[in-house]
Parts: sequence; C-alpha cells; structure tokens
Amino acid sequence: MVFKTPWILAFIPAVLWGMYIFRKHRETGSIRFSSNQLVESLPVSWKIRFQLIPLVLRAVVLVLVIVALAGPRLVLKETMQHSEGIDIILAIDSSGSMASEDFTVGNERYNRLDIVKKVVNEFVEHRPDDRIGIVTFAALAYTVCPLTTDHAWLAANLQRVRLGMIADGTAIGSAIASSLNRLRNSKAKSKIIILLTDGVNNAGEIDPLPAAQAAKAVGIKVYAIGAGTKGYVPFPVQDFLGRKVYQRVLSDLDETILQKIADVTRGKYFRATDTESLRKIYETIDKLEKTEIQQVGYLQYDELFDRVLLVALAMLLAELILSNTVFLKIP
Repeated sequence: MVFKTPWILAFIPAVLWGMYIFRKHRETGSIRFSSNQLVESLPVSWKIRFQLIPLVLRAVVLVLVIVALAGPRLVLKETMQHSEGIDIILAIDSSGSMASEDFTVGNERYNRLDIVKKVVNEFVEHRPDDRIGIVTFAALAYTVCPLTTDHAWLAANLQRVRLGMIADGTAIGSAIASSLNRLRNSKAKSKIIILLTDGVNNAGEIDPLPAAQAAKAVGIKVYAIGAGTKGYVPFPVQDFLGRKVYQRVLSDLDETILQKIADVTRGKYFRATDTESLRKIYETIDKLEKTEIQQVGYLQYDELFDRVLLVALAMLLAELILSNTVFLKIP
C-alpha cells in the first residue's frame, strides 16, 4: 500500500499525544473519598477491566481518518517506463529547388518537400518520448516549431512548411545556427540536428563550417542529408496556357560541405536519391540515437480512501453506542 499524500500521516503522533494529555487532565473523579481501603478487596468487574475500550476506539477512529486523508491506495499494475531523453531539431530546406519532382510514391510524382514532410512525420511517430522542434530555411532560417513533446502540434506546424514561404536561397549556416539557438537551453542527455537540403550554401551571413564548429563545442551532433537524384531532374513550370510542364534542371548539391559538417560534429552524412532511401535514412538515425532511461511507473491504482473512512465511521458508531450504554459514566 502507498499513500498519495504521505506527509499527512505525521499528524497521527500529535493527535494521540493530545488525547493522552486530555485524558490525564480528566482523571480526577467527581466524587472524592478519604480512603479507598474499603473497596480494594472487592472484585474488579469486567466493565472496569474494559473501561478503556471507548477511548481506544476513539483513538483508532482519529487515526483512520488521518490515514484516509493521506490517500491510501493499492498498486494494481506496475510497469517500467522508458524514455529516450533526446532533443532533436529537424532543419528542413524549403528553397525553390525543393519543388523538383524527382521523388515518387507508387507511380505518382511528388516534389521533394512533400516527400520530406511525409517521411519526417513517420520519424516523429517513432520518437514519442523525445522533444522535437522544426526549423525551415531558404535564404533565411525560420523556427516553425520550438522543442515540444506535443507531437500532434508539431505535425500541424510541419504542414505549414511550404515552398515560397521564405525568400529563395539556401542558408545552410543560418539553419545550423538557428537550430543551435533552439537547443541552447536543453538539458537532455543527447542533442542532435537533422539537416536536410538539396542545394549549395548561397545565402545568409553565417558560413556552414563555423556553425558546425559551434555545434561541436556544445556537444551537438549534426546528421546531414543530401536530398535529390544526381544529374538532371524534372522541375515543374507553367506554360503559356497555365498547364504544368517539366523542364530538365541540373541538381546542384554540395555534398562536400555536408560531409564536413557531419564529420566536424561527429554525425553522419547520407544521400537520399528516392523516397525509399530517404525513409531508410531517417530509420537509421532513429536507431543510432537511442539513450534509454528506465523509470518505474505505476499505471493503475485501487483507491482505498472510501473503505478506510467507512471503517472509521463504523468504529465511531460502536464507540458512541458503548459510551452511552455499557460504559455509560455518571458524573
């Protein structure tokens, strides 16, 4: 048995001591005799022998009331709770080149950003105990969602990430710096940034390598993902009739800088050329970043407050009956 508010039990000694002092002050009888020699030889009746029963019952009633107030409960189910203790920032490129439709699901084309959002959602679902935040970037870096364990809210904010929401460009250094800013007050055992881009750093005032050095200095790993197929990719445009047509555009990805960022921070670099490879990359990162904390938790209790209180009421009733019948005292 455990108690919801065990500190209340500390009142039990004080209550019992108070009853003892109160009784001691009432021990003097109402009728005084000069000597008790005349009655010493008389047999002691059972009423005299058990005259303390009402007092004991009253003490037990008070103790039971205090126990009931302390919230007694039985543990019905004990489980081991596991938490990962990791804070993660997902830095997602939303520049114009992410509109390239070289990723497919089934036989249908999707742009890179749509596929990334889909795979990221799956990744988040597998990390229920982690705090996760989202930073998106193009010419500037923008915090979409701060670190949170409310993954439903995180998913809703992820849907807000869209092409054209920030001026075009690719500010990889700014994305790392903004992600570090989100993690600076984190007390998690492990802190990581998952940086995904399909381009070359060509915007922002912060160079990627110094930003990576800053991440290393505070113990934050960067997992870098280069997204997109190599060579020419289909890029959607509108013709003069407003119809969607495709142009062949050369995919320009700076893998060298992404590899250096990963190396500096002791992370890893991955290349995603299709939907399945992107999904496997996030699955790999999911397996790599596990810092399990084991805690005992209790899922289900049987509350005993009402039963203890009923016993106390029953004993109080018994004490009142006995005090006014069998053990009735005449002043």
